[in-house]
Amino acid sequence: MFKIGDKVVYPMHGAGVIDNIESKVILGEERDYYTMKIPVTDIHIMIPVDNSEAIGMRPIVSKEDLAKAMEILGEAPSVMSANWNKRYRANQTLLRSGDIFSVAEVVRNLTISDRVKGLSTGERKMLLNATRILASEVMLVLDIDSEKAEAAIRDSITYNLEGG
Repeated sequence: MFKIGDKVVYPMHGAGVIDNIESKVILGEERDYYTMKIPVTDIHIMIPVDNSEAIGMRPIVSKEDLAKAMEILGEAPSVMSANWNKRYRANQTLLRSGDIFSVAEVVRNLTISDRVKGLSTGERKMLLNATRILASEVMLVLDIDSEKAEAAIRDSITYNLEGG
């Protein structure tokens, strides 16, 4: 169970801070909810406390794990399907996991793919979302603003397409 002030990650939305835990009656059922502010998108969301583990809510990573995720950004891209639909679904699965290393992989692969041949509208939106998710966790782990977090992500994608 998380408490007020905890920094946590909500898959597909990103990292934020639990600012309240409250009971609400919704559709005739009383449940406890975490209310969480996600600073990178400036939204508030409510997550049922009893469902938080099932949806993959987790504490933010350590600085050491964040450093490993940033290293992933500089590696060669993963082999991805040439079929955009399969590639899109594979990336969605990685993002839904909420795992920072998987999110970094998606950001890296899509960024490199965009540099090589461009992205479809759907993949461009996915890259924007994945970058925001990763940036939200970078912000909270390093206590920096979103611009610095996104710059750190961009600067970490160093794979040279000509020579690896």
